[in-house]
Amino acid sequence: MLRSRVLLSGLCVPLLAATAVGFQEWKSGIKWEEPKVVTPGETAADPPSDAIILFGGTDLSAWEGADKWKIEHGVATVNGGTIKTKQSFGDCQVHLEFRSPAEVKGSGQGRGNSGLHLMEQYEVQILDSYDNTTYYDGQASSIYKQSPPLVNASRPPGTWQTYDILFEAPKFDEHGALVRPAYVTVLHNGVATQVHQEILGGTAWHKPPSYDSKAEKAPMTLQWHNNPVSFRNIWVRELELDRGEQYPDA
Repeated sequence: MLRSRVLLSGLCVPLLAATAVGFQEWKSGIKWEEPKVVTPGETAADPPSDAIILFGGTDLSAWEGADKWKIEHGVATVNGGTIKTKQSFGDCQVHLEFRSPAEVKGSGQGRGNSGLHLMEQYEVQILDSYDNTTYYDGQASSIYKQSPPLVNASRPPGTWQTYDILFEAPKFDEHGALVRPAYVTVLHNGVATQVHQEILGGTAWHKPPSYDSKAEKAPMTLQWHNNPVSFRNIWVRELELDRGEQYPDA
């Protein structure tokens, strides 16, 4: 058996070497722009050099409606009123850290409830889902009323948790018809809970999803749901996913 394997090896190596002779490098014919340089943060949670800081620990000046929120020791806590970013976003990467109250009060949707609404319409649910039963498409890191998380990666109440989100905004033609739906990928505490999940439209509680707005960009919101959820280290990166300057070499 050993001799046959050696013999086979001796036959194959020259044959493979011979087949490489005369071949040329394959090229796509597309002229790509050079990728820009982005300096990563010191840790996965730290903002990279091109990030837009939405909350860095001192103020909520990047948001509208935040007058009632409390800021203490680098932490912003919901205290009445949903807040909205002053800037609009489409395709983007979002990082945020949140913490539900350490003292557990309520159950189901009444426990540590908030939410990040991408483009004001598509909610990634924020909820204390640690040993807390509720409908599956309404628990932490679900796409609200549309897609339960792949797994429940929640940490105990009072513990800081992270969301890292990749969002692809919906695209519409000149007549307002949907060309491509929105998609979202979510890592909850570093665990994949949504992977390129199609969003069916707005994530309303009281009606089926539909693409009512045809905007290419819109603000993000953090929801007030009568629970004192806390946030820190929120940043966003705008993504250029439709790199339309690709063209074949002449």
